[in-house]
Amino acid sequence: MRLRSPAGPPSTGRRSHGLRNPAQVIVLAFAAATAVGTALLLLPAATPGPGHASLMEALFTATSAVCVTGHLVVNTATYWSVFGQVVILALIQVGGFGVMTLASLLGLLVSRRLGLRSRITAAAETRSIGIGDVRRVIVGVVLASLLLEALAAAALTTRFYFGYQEPAGQALWHGVFHAVSAFNNAGFSLFEDNLVDFAADPWICLPIAFAVIAGGLGFPVLLQLRREITRPRLWTLNTRLVLATTAALLVSSTAFITAMEWNNDDTLGKLSPGGRLLAGFFQAVITRTAGFNSVDIGALDSATWLGMDVLMFIGGGPAGTAGGLKVTTFAVLYFIIYSELRGDGAVNALGKRLPRSTHRQAATVALLAVAVVVTSTVALLIMTEFSLDRILFEVISAFATVGLSTGITPDLPVAGQLILVLLMFLGRVGPVTLASALALRHTTRLYELPKEQPIIG
Repeated sequence: MRLRSPAGPPSTGRRSHGLRNPAQVIVLAFAAATAVGTALLLLPAATPGPGHASLMEALFTATSAVCVTGHLVVNTATYWSVFGQVVILALIQVGGFGVMTLASLLGLLVSRRLGLRSRITAAAETRSIGIGDVRRVIVGVVLASLLLEALAAAALTTRFYFGYQEPAGQALWHGVFHAVSAFNNAGFSLFEDNLVDFAADPWICLPIAFAVIAGGLGFPVLLQLRREITRPRLWTLNTRLVLATTAALLVSSTAFITAMEWNNDDTLGKLSPGGRLLAGFFQAVITRTAGFNSVDIGALDSATWLGMDVLMFIGGGPAGTAGGLKVTTFAVLYFIIYSELRGDGAVNALGKRLPRSTHRQAATVALLAVAVVVTSTVALLIMTEFSLDRILFEVISAFATVGLSTGITPDLPVAGQLILVLLMFLGRVGPVTLASALALRHTTRLYELPKEQPIIG
């Protein structure tokens, strides 16, 4: 006998789980992309010599590519074949678009219509304001990405062909690979010493730097600038925070790195004054989001490492290809501190009042990130004999999906490399997204507890 609920349809005896959490889908999609990439890089065709890559080498490289990090345990230029490099490039592009954004685009092209689940999932991936805007956002993301990558690829290909007399096919391949890697903030390079040989070449460094900056601003900022670049009064608070904070960090970080390394003969000191300024600017851009390097990172002063730790931890703009804490989170925390020191009753930023939920989100993301970095650093200190400054640099670089390295990553034990793999994955999907994906149920409290204030400080 089937019982009928007085307030609803007949019971089927099965529990309804409702719509799957979009965060869960995103995490699973990135995991699936990493697994597919690992399998492809394990194929004998992925390496030029006999045999194939080890499981750790394939897993680490695939995770680094999908998570657009650039952390390496083997040299991309020499270890992988052309097939392997094509796989890496495809993984970088998929990771940059966002697996769910790309999947929604394919669904849009095939069916010309997005279902509700696809719209919600894509909204979570692109940080779209409303479900109705997802179609426009997805198309805008793809068009903006391809256009900026094409511009960077054209500039780089021209320089490789005319400036370095590379064959046309090789110049095009190098140009496309580095353009895609730059815009997606991945930092993979097809040269053995990354971009060290081009440290003083503005025709190589500047297109890559500008592509990195564009990708690191975040897709919401790029889409708004495309529509309203001449009407700054219409810019959202997110756009203004990202642009203002990015500009301030670029100026300050360029001055810091250039000044710290000016007389270091192992880094900037061997270049001309103009080359030092270019290399200092380039490394300042790269440090906050991508893994290219035009100087030997392992030869930097330890004080420079510490400053770069801070820059990597801050990262780039939200809902883009950059990693880290995100400049908006950093800006919100700054305004919280500023308002508290002034004794203001509310937190205001650039003429707008920030809701209390934003305060909590910023504090949560920051504290979770600190906890992950500290825990991972302690674990690597226990299992290795490397110094604290080098290990902290590797951990923050992996978690912030930057990819810069002092050179110790290939020498870490397998367990240490697995920690970096998890950090890259967590840094890409985001601490809050991962926590949401793991949550089995959400409850709404229908009452409030009485207030009582503890002593702070």
